[in-house]
Formats: sequence, C-alpha cells, structure tokens
Amino acid sequence: MFVFDHPSFDDHEGVHAFADPASGLKAIVAIHSTARGPASGGCRLWSYVSEDAAIDDVLRLSKGMSYKNAMANLDLGGGKAVIIKPEGEFNRTALFTAFGKFIDQLGGRYITAEDVGVSPADMEIIHAQTPYVAGLNSGEAASGDPSPITAEGVYRGMRAAVQHRLGRDGLNGLTVAVQGIGHVGYALCEHVHKAGARLIVTDINTEALQKARDELGAVIVAPNDIYRQQADIFAPCALGRAINPDTLPQLKVKIVAGAANNQLSTPEMGAALHRNNILFAPDYVINAGGIINIASEISGTYDPAWVASKLDELEATTRDVFAKAERAKRPTNEIADDMARQRLGRA
Repeated sequence: MFVFDHPSFDDHEGVHAFADPASGLKAIVAIHSTARGPASGGCRLWSYVSEDAAIDDVLRLSKGMSYKNAMANLDLGGGKAVIIKPEGEFNRTALFTAFGKFIDQLGGRYITAEDVGVSPADMEIIHAQTPYVAGLNSGEAASGDPSPITAEGVYRGMRAAVQHRLGRDGLNGLTVAVQGIGHVGYALCEHVHKAGARLIVTDINTEALQKARDELGAVIVAPNDIYRQQADIFAPCALGRAINPDTLPQLKVKIVAGAANNQLSTPEMGAALHRNNILFAPDYVINAGGIINIASEISGTYDPAWVASKLDELEATTRDVFAKAERAKRPTNEIADDMARQRLGRA
C-alpha cells in the first residue's frame, strides 16, 4: 500500500524511511506538521509484526504529537520515529549511531527523544551524530528521562477526571487498574498509591510486577484480565488501541485515563465510551508532560518552574475539555480533536 493511500495518512508533510544494513537499522520518521515549529516526538524501538504495522504506528503517533503539542501550547510541530527492532542480537550503539546520522540529514525539521524501548543512554549515542535530539542526561539544558514528568501530567489529568466524573477532590479510596508499568506506568502507580488509591496492575515484566506488589501493595492480574476488573479508573499505559470493540464491553469503570498514546482503536470508540457513561481523558492531552519537559530542554535552558506552570495549564486544559464535552453532549475525544485542529489552523 502506498503511504498516501494508507488509512492513517493525514496530509503528513513528510514520511522518511531509512535503512542501514550494517547495523540492521530500519527506521521510519513521520513529520505530520511543522506549523507551530519543528516537529518533535519520541523514537520507538519495537518488534513490529510487519512493515505496514510500523508505518501505521508512526503515522498515528506523529499526528497525535501535532495535536498534543498544540493542546499543550508548545512551539513545536508533530513528528515521530519508529525503529523496527532487529531480530536476534544487535549492536545498540551501531543502531542508534546510524539513526542519529539519518536524523541529522533532516536538518532540524524533526527533533527526536525517548519513547517505548529507548533510553536517555540511546539519546546520548544519537547526540554524537546530531544536535536534533532531546531527553539527554548531559549538557547545559539536559533534563534526563522525561517519564516522571509524563506520569505527573497523567496523574493530574486523572485527578481532573475524578473531580469531574465522581465529584471528588482526590483518589483516596478509589481503585485504579493500570495496564503496563514501564517507566511511565510505574511512576504513575507511585502517584496513585501516594494518593491513597488501591492498585490493580498487569504487565509482561514479572520483575516490575513483583516490585509493584512489594512496594505499592498492588494486586497482580493477567494481561487479558485487566479489562474485567471492578475499578473506578482504567489506566492504559502500554501500547495503543487498548480501547477497542473487544475490550470496551468488558470495562467496569467510570473513567479511562492513562499514559498510552492512541488508546482508542478508532474515533468511534470515544463515542462508545460516551454512550456507556465512561469519561475518557484524551490521551494526547494528559500525557503531554514528557514533551513539555522536552520543549524546555529544546529551548536551550531547562526551566523547572516553566515546566511546572505548563503542567498546571495541562490540568486546566483537561478540565476545559470535560466541561465543553458535557455542555455539547459530545465525546471528549471529539472536543479535544476540534480544539487541537483549531490551534493548528491558527498557526
């Protein structure tokens, strides 16, 4: 299928494929929009079932970054990169060195950072080849792994959802089912636990599960059982499409609020949640903490106070989405999409 005919293509400004046989690199960079500034979004390293699956992922993720950056009022456009994980053993340094060289060829139209499967150490390898990278551990404006800031933003969005849907000021006494406890998911669990909520968690990483049980008192369930849990909030924090025709009928929650990108398999799933009286916190609104952190780093001077103010703004925007959706009697994802498109249009 030609990329222009792909169902996830959304008038992207550019889709770039890079290959380096020596390192095993096969990467795709999608630049959705540079209307607000250089495109920025993380790089994902994943074992895709096919090249089409990788293309679909990068197209959806890059569009989501345009909307995310617009809703966070950042001077950044939307872009994303995916690397198809090589089979078997591979040289990580060689892989990300090659990737960094290709990023440099784009001349600053795309600035990369961490995403699933990628670490700040990988960013340092990329940085040896190009200045168009953030989420670094070293340098004057370095801020390191943005995962904790992403988690804080998601927690704030979750808190706003609880206030709007349940009329409560906090999570104390509630039950939260978390799907995926990687860097962001686990940090979110720490916020939820500290707030006094009960945790139900799942992941394919047994070590992370044991840690959540021992440190946070979390109840562990099998991956396919997480949707059926009797909980107040379902927090998808793994990969996308967690809300789909198969999983939605299983949900027994009042709120969906998590860190994963592209949680809805289709926009219609947002309408289905709305019909089922489940409040959806649009993912690209509440998970913008990481890119906010990256934006401060990209500015050249990392400013924690500015990041904190943008997180306050993120929470206020989330409340605004909920209020507008309630007044219009429309799904929250439709309201957020409308707001994001308006901001991109003004840019």
